[in-house]
Amino acid sequence: MKNFTKVSDISSVPLMVQKALELKANPFAFSALGKNKTLGLIFMNPSLRTRLSSQKAAMNLGMNSMVMNIDKEGWSLELTDGAVMNGTTVEHIKDAAGAMSLYCDIIGIRCFPSLVNSKEDYSELVLSQFIKYSSVPIVSLESATRHPLQSFADMITIEEHKLQTKPKVVLTWAPHVKALPQAVANSFAEWAIASNYELVISHPEGYELSEEFTKGAQIEYNQQRALQGADFVYVKNWSSFRDYGKILTQDDSWLLTNNKLKVTSNAKIMHCLPVRRNVELSDEVLNSPNSLIMQQAENRIYSAQTMLKELLENSSILKL
Repeated sequence: MKNFTKVSDISSVPLMVQKALELKANPFAFSALGKNKTLGLIFMNPSLRTRLSSQKAAMNLGMNSMVMNIDKEGWSLELTDGAVMNGTTVEHIKDAAGAMSLYCDIIGIRCFPSLVNSKEDYSELVLSQFIKYSSVPIVSLESATRHPLQSFADMITIEEHKLQTKPKVVLTWAPHVKALPQAVANSFAEWAIASNYELVISHPEGYELSEEFTKGAQIEYNQQRALQGADFVYVKNWSSFRDYGKILTQDDSWLLTNNKLKVTSNAKIMHCLPVRRNVELSDEVLNSPNSLIMQQAENRIYSAQTMLKELLENSSILKL
């Protein structure tokens, strides 16, 4: 594995989950692996769990970490090859990524979509240009289309709490006050499918995700039917992909409540956080014993640590 940006970068989700659980049981077992190595964390957008869990994961492996909020602290980046830079951009990504590669042994990059042009967002220009011009491994800390470290942590959490080999997992849309990316939903869907879980995706019509991420999942427009017999319910808002970046409805009847959950198989409730309480999810659900939101947050450490360990072990940087 040279970079980590999507589920197809790993050979087996179950195998990686088991590796993560072994690290969780003994998080300092490889504390010498990252000695004298540096993780660079580059943020173009806000972060809480991703930033702190990645730093904690690096510490557990003995790595140093450096953080840069490049949207506030760095030069405006030019992303286009061959550009005549006589406008607002100050530094070409070729030079920025090249310099960062001299200072860091692994680079994590967080870059949200614009939600204006689906073709541009789904081309993953920022992430792909960092990969192109970096000479060290790149880890996605969330991109325009995916959030792989979050989804990996979600699979760890499901593995810890599932009562059967192939649980029924429901990804349900929730209302929100603003348009949000499809990245978490896209990523969760492809990781759940790769884990061979029974996945049902429920949302109002018009909120269909790109088929690139949902092949193998059942799409259900009736939330109550989708919830029937569910073992896990993952709640997330996303804006329309078809009518790109638009809010088509703010129907609060999609708000998940304990009453709605009566048809489930005593389902565990998941959300990646941050969550707008009593908009996306009710307090009664978030505060219930079946809520796994803190377990997911904790497992962000071990998804990041597992990936960093894999990159350290499999890249040439250990040989330098």
